[in-house]
Amino acid sequence: MLRAPLPFITALLTAGLLAGCSSTPEDKTAGWSPNRIYSEAKDELSSGAFDKAVPLFEKLEGRAAGTPLAQQAQLDKAYAQYKSGEKAQAIATLDRFMKLHPASPALDYALYLKGLVNFNDNLGLFSWISQQDLSERDQKAAKDSFESFSELATRFPDSRYAKDSRQRMTYIVNSLAQYEVHVARYYYQRGAYVAAIGRAQASLADYQGVPALEEALYILIQSYDALGMTQLRDDARRVMEASYPQGVYATGSVKTKSNPWWKFW
Repeated sequence: MLRAPLPFITALLTAGLLAGCSSTPEDKTAGWSPNRIYSEAKDELSSGAFDKAVPLFEKLEGRAAGTPLAQQAQLDKAYAQYKSGEKAQAIATLDRFMKLHPASPALDYALYLKGLVNFNDNLGLFSWISQQDLSERDQKAAKDSFESFSELATRFPDSRYAKDSRQRMTYIVNSLAQYEVHVARYYYQRGAYVAAIGRAQASLADYQGVPALEEALYILIQSYDALGMTQLRDDARRVMEASYPQGVYATGSVKTKSNPWWKFW
């Protein structure tokens, strides 16, 4: 068997190593100051180049470690991740920030941003518009969002983000209640009356003073009627008429599918 000469093999290995080294991307920030990195990262952020801003903020975290600038880089990185759709990464960055800097003056903003990240996921509450099976929807993101806003409003009642957080909390509660009612309606429309009753009763027990409860009572009435449970049907009807005397279900002016509750125009 012929063997390649040793010098030839060595030359090949050396060439391969050199080729590998030449393919390593050059770090253009190597000679930059932390302030310049921050300025460049903010420019990328402002222009909407979130994918380019994230690695710059990561470099800044290392270069300015232990300084307020590094903390700001973490928050800005989380925002860039959020805007670029990397929601899990944004949450992880914010959790790390809050763990490392529990006394930071920017803690209220971190909580607010975390609430926003999950609040955007909360738009999934309305996926039933596209005929998604409501019984399979996971509302964890909405509940996590509520917890972040609630913690902010409780711990930092005078924060500039507190008012908006409270408004979003109200929206989330209304949305979660509406979700429960839509699941109840889903079951009712498919003839699963016992399941519809269970979800409608759950919404009545878990939420107070939200618009969706009128429909929950209506679904109870219809489901009890379908099962021949006339006493419970009449009891539910009396509660609905007493609670919502001018409501769309009590007066018979129920919205049609062409005019759903979420359409404001």
